[in-house]
Amino acid sequence: MSIENPRRLSFDYEWEYSPQVTSLFSVFTLVAVLGWLVTVMLTAIHLFALPAIPPDAPVQGSIEVITSPWAYVFGVPLATLGGFYYLTTIGLALWWFDTRHPLVIKILTPITASGVVFSSYFVYLQLGVIGEICPFCMVSAGATVALFGLELAILRTSSTPSISSMTGDFGNLLGRTNVALIVVTVLVGLATLAGLFAVPLLPLPDAVPFV
Repeated sequence: MSIENPRRLSFDYEWEYSPQVTSLFSVFTLVAVLGWLVTVMLTAIHLFALPAIPPDAPVQGSIEVITSPWAYVFGVPLATLGGFYYLTTIGLALWWFDTRHPLVIKILTPITASGVVFSSYFVYLQLGVIGEICPFCMVSAGATVALFGLELAILRTSSTPSISSMTGDFGNLLGRTNVALIVVTVLVGLATLAGLFAVPLLPLPDAVPFV
């Protein structure tokens, strides 16, 4: 069993991490936090900056990208959905730091891979359909590629069991997890996004023009 596991969980299989895995997961977490901050900024732009643009005003560049029909899913900005994605990766990274269990690594693989697939499609839309580039969107796309690359590096430097041999221990692992650490962190992120949507709904006074 990996000597990096401070809780010494007892399972019927063993795993081994190289010394680089902890550093790779640290970088992974920082990239996920960066991606989340970018999605928060983009969400704020959708909620506070775009409504100030007159409907008939010509737009170009990044504004044309984030006002396009492809920038929303059922009225929700893609940036906000991206925020959920990054919060998921942050929560899973914290779960790994808490347990050091390889099941977390295997769960992250399809999640980070899907991030690359969706980001590739959004980049295609910018370059091939809309004809404009949103810098924040490209930073987010780069973050998803970096997360997947780091995940692959973690897998290459680890000796882990198959996911089928570990799924039966999910309940046991969850019972030994510091759930509050993960849940509180994710809830703070969700509350931040919810707060952005709540501000425009508040009965705030109208702005007083300067004379």
